[in-house]
Amino acid sequence: MSIAENIARLKDEIARACVKAGRDAGEVELMAVSKVHPVEAILEAYAAGQRLFGENRVQEFQEKSPRVASLEGARFHLIGPLQSNKTNKAAELFDAIDAVDSLKIAQRLDNAAKPLGKKLPLLIEVKLSHEESKHGIAPAELPALLDAMNGLEHVKAVGLMTVPPWSEDAETVRPYFRELRRLRDEARKQHPALTQLSMGMSNDFTVAIEEGSTCVRVGTAIFGKRIYPTP
Repeated sequence: MSIAENIARLKDEIARACVKAGRDAGEVELMAVSKVHPVEAILEAYAAGQRLFGENRVQEFQEKSPRVASLEGARFHLIGPLQSNKTNKAAELFDAIDAVDSLKIAQRLDNAAKPLGKKLPLLIEVKLSHEESKHGIAPAELPALLDAMNGLEHVKAVGLMTVPPWSEDAETVRPYFRELRRLRDEARKQHPALTQLSMGMSNDFTVAIEEGSTCVRVGTAIFGKRIYPTP
């Protein structure tokens, strides 16, 4: 199937999942995870109506940026872990940063966004699994981080994200999605801007939608297998 056909199919699946969950389909956005795919794939998805894209490496997107910078309405989020020495370039290139896991990174992004005249939306990545490969802050650290970020002027925490352990059975990851929603709902009592929940990928996004996801991140089901290796 073409990229356009894949996007149409996924939007239908998202709509059906929303009906099942008693939600409006407009509450859930599809992010096309274009990391390790060429610019041509992004352009094809854009031509099919896709506007939100996710990249996980600053350097990789820096190389793509000249060819996508003029795409009206397109938004590019950094969804991978961000190193301190890449914060300046990330603030320049991306419309939002979706994987902040420390006050240090938030402060550096705040400093970087100021001369750019930006107010960067941030998602806080919460680590809910015990896998060493996963990033994020511990749930117990979330309230203090959000309180500290209130003093930053050029970035704003707007939601939470998590990546649960991969499983062929999406039901096994439902508790992770449910817990992230609980954490978000609790935090919103003090931080009302915290409305977003970025959770759910190709194999489990329907369950994530049932548990309150506002953004599902899908790569392979749109673009197919990775076309070239991660640098």
